Amino acid sequence: MKLLLFGTSGYHPSERRHTACFMLPEAGIVLDAGTGFFRVRQQVMTPTLDILLSHTHLDHSVGLTFILSTKWQKPIERITVHGQAEKLAAVREHLLDEHMFPAPLTCEWRALEEGPLTIGGARVTHFPVVHPGGCVGYRLDWPDRSMAYVTDTTAALDANYLDRIQGVDLLVHECNFRDGHEEWAEKTGHSSTTPVAQVAAKVGAKRLVLVHLDSLDETDDPVDIAVAREIFPAAEVGFDGMVVEF
Repeated sequence: MKLLLFGTSGYHPSERRHTACFMLPEAGIVLDAGTGFFRVRQQVMTPTLDILLSHTHLDHSVGLTFILSTKWQKPIERITVHGQAEKLAAVREHLLDEHMFPAPLTCEWRALEEGPLTIGGARVTHFPVVHPGGCVGYRLDWPDRSMAYVTDTTAALDANYLDRIQGVDLLVHECNFRDGHEEWAEKTGHSSTTPVAQVAAKVGAKRLVLVHLDSLDETDDPVDIAVAREIFPAAEVGFDGMVVEF
Protein backbone atom coordinates (compact mmCIF):
# COMPACT_ATOMS: atom_id res chain seq x y z
CA MET A 1 0.00 0.00 0.00
CA LYS A 2 1.25 3.48 -0.87
CA LEU A 3 0.45 6.71 0.93
CA LEU A 4 1.13 9.84 -1.13
CA LEU A 5 1.87 13.05 0.75
CA PHE A 6 0.35 15.99 -1.12
CA GLY A 7 0.33 18.59 1.65
CA THR A 8 2.55 18.58 4.73
CA SER A 9 2.31 22.19 5.89
CA GLY A 10 0.25 23.54 8.75
CA TYR A 11 -1.93 26.65 8.73
CA HIS A 12 -1.04 27.94 5.27
CA PRO A 13 0.95 26.80 2.23
CA SER A 14 4.52 27.89 1.69
CA GLU A 15 6.84 27.87 -1.31
CA ARG A 16 7.64 24.20 -0.64
CA ARG A 17 4.66 22.73 1.20
CA HIS A 18 0.90 22.75 0.69
CA THR A 19 -1.60 22.18 3.50
CA ALA A 20 -2.94 18.85 4.67
CA CYS A 21 -3.78 16.24 2.06
CA PHE A 22 -2.79 12.57 1.88
CA MET A 23 -3.92 9.92 -0.58
CA LEU A 24 -4.10 6.13 -0.73
CA PRO A 25 -4.62 5.76 -4.49
CA GLU A 26 -5.11 2.00 -4.48
CA ALA A 27 -7.90 2.32 -1.93
CA GLY A 28 -9.44 5.50 -3.36
CA ILE A 29 -9.08 7.25 0.00
CA VAL A 30 -8.01 10.84 0.64
CA LEU A 31 -7.24 12.08 4.15
CA ASP A 32 -8.10 15.78 4.47
CA ALA A 33 -8.56 18.30 1.68
CA GLY A 34 -6.16 21.18 2.19
CA THR A 35 -4.49 23.07 -0.63
CA GLY A 36 -2.55 19.94 -1.58
CA PHE A 37 -5.81 18.41 -2.82
CA PHE A 38 -5.19 19.75 -6.34
CA ARG A 39 -2.64 16.93 -6.71
CA VAL A 40 -5.28 14.21 -6.26
CA ARG A 41 -6.46 14.40 -9.88
CA GLN A 42 -3.20 13.04 -11.29
CA GLN A 43 -3.26 9.96 -9.03
CA VAL A 44 -6.83 8.73 -9.40
CA MET A 45 -6.85 4.94 -9.82
CA THR A 46 -10.36 4.00 -8.69
CA PRO A 47 -13.91 4.83 -9.86
CA THR A 48 -14.73 6.24 -6.43
CA LEU A 49 -13.03 8.60 -4.00
CA ASP A 50 -13.74 8.81 -0.28
CA ILE A 51 -12.47 11.94 1.46
CA LEU A 52 -12.04 11.60 5.23
CA LEU A 53 -12.01 15.01 6.91
CA SER A 54 -10.38 15.39 10.30
CA HIS A 55 -12.09 18.78 10.74
CA THR A 56 -12.96 21.75 8.60
CA HIS A 57 -10.51 24.47 9.46
CA LEU A 58 -9.64 25.93 6.08
CA ASP A 59 -6.15 24.43 5.90
CA HIS A 60 -7.88 21.03 5.90
CA SER A 61 -11.00 21.71 3.85
CA VAL A 62 -10.47 24.44 1.24
CA GLY A 63 -9.41 21.78 -1.28
CA LEU A 64 -13.00 20.56 -1.43
CA THR A 65 -13.55 23.45 -3.81
CA PHE A 66 -11.09 21.72 -6.17
CA ILE A 67 -13.42 18.73 -6.66
CA LEU A 68 -14.74 20.12 -9.93
CA SER A 69 -11.31 20.03 -11.55
CA THR A 70 -10.51 16.70 -9.88
CA LYS A 71 -13.41 15.10 -11.76
CA TRP A 72 -12.76 16.86 -15.05
CA GLN A 73 -12.24 14.22 -17.76
CA LYS A 74 -11.71 11.54 -15.12
CA PRO A 75 -13.88 8.39 -14.88
CA ILE A 76 -14.88 9.06 -11.28
CA GLU A 77 -18.36 7.73 -10.59
CA ARG A 78 -18.70 8.96 -7.01
CA ILE A 79 -16.95 11.22 -4.53
CA THR A 80 -18.05 10.99 -0.89
CA VAL A 81 -16.96 13.44 1.78
CA HIS A 82 -16.97 11.98 5.30
CA GLY A 83 -16.83 14.06 8.47
CA GLN A 84 -18.64 15.04 11.62
CA ALA A 85 -22.19 16.17 10.84
CA GLU A 86 -21.76 19.71 12.13
CA LYS A 87 -18.50 20.13 10.19
CA LEU A 88 -20.07 19.02 6.92
CA ALA A 89 -22.97 21.37 7.51
CA ALA A 90 -20.56 24.25 8.06
CA VAL A 91 -18.73 23.51 4.80
CA ARG A 92 -21.94 23.40 2.82
CA GLU A 93 -23.41 26.50 4.44
CA HIS A 94 -20.32 28.70 4.40
CA LEU A 95 -17.46 27.50 2.18
CA LEU A 96 -19.88 26.47 -0.57
CA ASP A 97 -22.25 29.41 -0.18
CA GLU A 98 -22.98 30.97 -3.58
CA HIS A 99 -21.15 34.13 -2.50
CA MET A 100 -18.04 32.07 -1.72
CA PHE A 101 -18.14 29.41 -4.45
CA PRO A 102 -20.10 29.70 -7.70
CA ALA A 103 -21.10 26.11 -8.50
CA PRO A 104 -22.64 23.15 -6.67
CA LEU A 105 -20.36 20.20 -6.01
CA THR A 106 -21.38 16.85 -7.41
CA CYS A 107 -20.44 14.77 -4.39
CA GLU A 108 -22.10 12.92 -1.56
CA TRP A 109 -21.89 13.96 2.08
CA ARG A 110 -21.80 11.32 4.80
CA ALA A 111 -21.79 12.14 8.49
CA LEU A 112 -19.60 9.96 10.69
CA GLU A 113 -21.49 7.65 13.00
CA GLU A 114 -20.40 5.26 15.70
CA GLY A 115 -18.89 2.10 14.36
CA PRO A 116 -16.50 1.36 11.52
CA LEU A 117 -16.82 1.99 7.80
CA THR A 118 -15.50 -0.28 5.08
CA ILE A 119 -13.75 1.75 2.40
CA GLY A 120 -11.21 0.56 -0.15
CA GLY A 121 -10.92 -2.80 1.57
CA ALA A 122 -10.05 -1.10 4.88
CA ARG A 123 -11.88 -1.05 8.16
CA VAL A 124 -12.00 2.68 8.91
CA THR A 125 -12.61 3.91 12.43
CA HIS A 126 -12.53 7.44 13.78
CA PHE A 127 -11.89 8.86 17.23
CA PRO A 128 -11.99 12.32 18.84
CA VAL A 129 -8.84 14.30 19.50
CA VAL A 130 -8.57 17.55 21.45
CA HIS A 131 -8.41 20.66 19.25
CA PRO A 132 -10.24 24.02 19.25
CA GLY A 133 -13.51 23.45 17.42
CA GLY A 134 -13.18 19.66 17.55
CA CYS A 135 -11.29 17.18 15.40
CA VAL A 136 -11.10 13.46 14.73
CA GLY A 137 -8.30 11.05 13.90
CA TYR A 138 -8.61 7.97 11.73
CA ARG A 139 -7.35 4.42 11.88
CA LEU A 140 -7.39 2.23 8.76
CA ASP A 141 -6.95 -1.54 9.05
CA TRP A 142 -6.48 -3.98 6.20
CA PRO A 143 -5.94 -7.72 6.79
CA ASP A 144 -2.18 -7.32 6.54
CA ARG A 145 -1.39 -3.70 7.45
CA SER A 146 -2.65 -0.66 9.34
CA MET A 147 -2.15 3.06 9.64
CA ALA A 148 -3.40 5.96 11.71
CA TYR A 149 -3.73 9.65 10.86
CA VAL A 150 -3.66 12.06 13.79
CA THR A 151 -3.58 15.79 13.18
CA ASP A 152 -4.37 19.04 14.94
CA THR A 153 -4.03 17.92 18.52
CA THR A 154 -1.50 18.10 21.34
CA ALA A 155 0.46 14.87 21.68
CA ALA A 156 0.96 13.61 25.23
CA LEU A 157 1.47 10.29 26.95
CA ASP A 158 -1.97 10.65 28.53
CA ALA A 159 -3.73 11.82 25.36
CA ASN A 160 -7.22 10.45 24.87
CA TYR A 161 -6.51 8.71 21.55
CA LEU A 162 -3.54 6.47 22.36
CA ASP A 163 -5.59 3.33 22.84
CA ARG A 164 -7.07 3.79 19.37
CA ILE A 165 -3.74 3.71 17.52
CA GLN A 166 -2.00 0.86 19.30
CA GLY A 167 0.38 -1.20 17.17
CA VAL A 168 -0.16 0.51 13.82
CA ASP A 169 2.34 -0.13 11.05
CA LEU A 170 2.33 3.54 10.09
CA LEU A 171 1.54 6.54 12.25
CA VAL A 172 1.14 9.85 10.42
CA HIS A 173 1.10 12.49 13.15
CA GLU A 174 1.15 16.24 13.17
CA CYS A 175 4.20 18.05 14.56
CA ASN A 176 3.73 21.77 14.07
CA PHE A 177 6.44 22.85 16.52
CA ARG A 178 9.98 22.01 17.52
CA ASP A 179 10.70 21.39 21.18
CA GLY A 180 10.77 24.59 23.19
CA HIS A 181 7.34 25.73 22.04
CA GLU A 182 5.22 23.37 24.15
CA GLU A 183 3.15 26.13 25.75
CA TRP A 184 2.26 27.60 22.38
CA ALA A 185 1.57 24.12 20.98
CA GLU A 186 -0.93 23.37 23.72
CA LYS A 187 -2.54 26.80 23.40
CA THR A 188 -3.15 26.32 19.67
CA GLY A 189 -4.00 22.62 19.82
CA HIS A 190 -0.87 21.36 18.13
CA SER A 191 2.15 19.17 18.92
CA SER A 192 5.91 19.40 19.35
CA THR A 193 8.62 16.91 18.55
CA THR A 194 9.40 15.01 21.75
CA PRO A 195 5.79 14.25 22.78
CA VAL A 196 4.96 12.95 19.30
CA ALA A 197 7.94 10.59 19.35
CA GLN A 198 6.99 9.45 22.85
CA VAL A 199 3.46 8.69 21.66
CA ALA A 200 4.78 6.62 18.73
CA ALA A 201 6.99 4.64 21.08
CA LYS A 202 4.26 4.09 23.65
CA VAL A 203 1.70 2.79 21.17
CA GLY A 204 4.21 0.46 19.52
CA ALA A 205 3.97 1.97 16.04
CA LYS A 206 6.42 0.59 13.49
CA ARG A 207 6.97 3.84 11.60
CA LEU A 208 6.29 7.52 12.25
CA VAL A 209 5.93 10.25 9.63
CA LEU A 210 5.67 13.82 10.91
CA VAL A 211 3.38 16.22 9.05
CA HIS A 212 1.46 19.49 9.54
CA LEU A 213 4.81 21.23 9.82
CA ASP A 214 5.52 24.83 10.72
CA SER A 215 4.42 26.86 7.71
CA LEU A 216 7.02 29.55 8.43
CA ASP A 217 9.93 27.10 8.43
CA GLU A 218 10.91 26.09 4.90
CA THR A 219 13.99 24.09 5.85
CA ASP A 220 14.31 20.35 5.26
CA ASP A 221 13.99 19.66 8.97
CA PRO A 222 11.56 21.94 10.80
CA VAL A 223 11.11 19.49 13.70
CA ASP A 224 14.70 18.53 14.68
CA ILE A 225 14.25 14.94 13.55
CA ALA A 226 17.35 13.80 15.45
CA VAL A 227 15.50 14.63 18.67
CA ALA A 228 12.59 12.43 17.64
CA ARG A 229 14.87 9.58 16.59
CA GLU A 230 16.54 9.45 19.99
CA ILE A 231 13.15 8.36 21.30
CA PHE A 232 11.69 6.64 18.24
CA PRO A 233 14.33 5.68 15.64
CA ALA A 234 11.82 5.02 12.84
CA ALA A 235 10.75 8.66 12.65
CA GLU A 236 10.80 10.67 9.42
CA VAL A 237 9.93 14.19 8.32
CA GLY A 238 7.16 14.16 5.76
CA PHE A 239 7.48 16.29 2.64
CA ASP A 240 5.29 17.09 -0.34
CA GLY A 241 5.75 14.43 -2.98
CA MET A 242 6.87 11.76 -0.51
CA VAL A 243 5.64 8.23 -1.15
CA VAL A 244 5.33 6.04 1.94
CA GLU A 245 5.02 2.31 1.37
CA PHE A 246 3.75 0.23 4.26
